[in-house]
Amino acid sequence: MKNNYIKEKQISGCAVFGIMNQSKEKFCGDKIIKAISVMHERSNGLGGGFAAYGIYPEFKEFWCFHIIYENEKGKQKTEEYIEKNFLLEKKEKIPTAKSDKIINPPLLWRYFLKEKKENIITTVEDYIVSNVMYINSKIPDAFVASSGKNMGIFKGVGYPEDIGKFFRLDEYEGYIWTAHGRFPTNSVAWWGGAHPFGLLDWSIVHNGEISSYGINKRYLENFDYQCSFFTDTEVITYLVDLIIRKHNLSFETLANILAAPLWSDIERMNEEEKQFYTNLRIIYSSALLNGPFAIIVANSEIMFGLNDRIKLRPLVSAIKDDFLFISSEECAIREICTSPDKVWRTKVGEPTIGRINKKNG
Repeated sequence: MKNNYIKEKQISGCAVFGIMNQSKEKFCGDKIIKAISVMHERSNGLGGGFAAYGIYPEFKEFWCFHIIYENEKGKQKTEEYIEKNFLLEKKEKIPTAKSDKIINPPLLWRYFLKEKKENIITTVEDYIVSNVMYINSKIPDAFVASSGKNMGIFKGVGYPEDIGKFFRLDEYEGYIWTAHGRFPTNSVAWWGGAHPFGLLDWSIVHNGEISSYGINKRYLENFDYQCSFFTDTEVITYLVDLIIRKHNLSFETLANILAAPLWSDIERMNEEEKQFYTNLRIIYSSALLNGPFAIIVANSEIMFGLNDRIKLRPLVSAIKDDFLFISSEECAIREICTSPDKVWRTKVGEPTIGRINKKNG
């Protein structure tokens, strides 16, 4: 697809925002559009997007692939592949609104699928991941934006508030929403490269610049992840899936891998802690994220915010009753929640973690 946008350099931009209702009460997408629009100046119209959870209750048992096609040929080849490898319940265009602010949108489709059990070798999740990797890397002009159950990612080239209106997100209700306003620095602006990035029901929004992209990418290739989007946020998504789903580690441990304690800090720990964090840094040295970052990670059960170890990107959190908010700026939270119960700045290397209440899980 021809890129009609000019790339600009701005080293501290990008806006991230997340809302979670821990009782799984759903709310309309216009709330997060309003919040992210307050941080308009943190993006430049070259990327915006949203992830939403709980939006497909009638298809909650089906995998939902949101796919971006650059042309009909890519769509035809992908649908042939899907019909061969999945049981297709329904396919349709993703509903959009007419907008003079969204230029040359690609083909945007969604598919509700079930795996063919006879094709499963290890786990269903591994099967979904391998098929997503195949489409993204082997089928030209087709990119899977999201592949979870009862969730979807809506993203593109434009300001986030315009992308939200383009995808008619005010017509959806979900219990977790994340959003991103992009100011690209070292990667081009295109629909597949906008945030959030997704795999299974993971979604990641990211402000920052990961200088360890090369070593992170090579590390992930050892576990059959293929990076096809040429952006650092993609490697964060796959690292989260590897560490949490495949290695079965906690989110607290994930934080200490991605934003590992400094060696000087480890030296001052007691012997038991020193041994644990030394081993963690050695075993997962290639999963360490170097460079400034603020990320929000979500899946169907959690929302997780994390800064780099010296907090080179802003991140603030708040709670109000059953709601958890994570944002680049406090003003965005107060735009939709004028009197939060508690507001705090995320500490370096320490995650903010919201979980669905067990009785509502």
